[in-house]
Amino acid sequence: AIHRTFQNSVKRARSAKSLNKAYSVHKKAHARILKTHLREEERMINKAKKKLG
Repeated sequence: AIHRTFQNSVKRARSAKSLNKAYSVHKKAHARILKTHLREEERMINKAKKKLG
């Protein structure tokens, strides 16, 4: 969904400013998803460490 909205924004863009805006919004969305994903993985690792003792 993120990539679809980004691609549509790029297609609709009429100026360099709107292209930059589309990219920055897309980049922030990626960062948000990555952050939550890494947090989940870190939680899994900590749980496994506790299990090991």
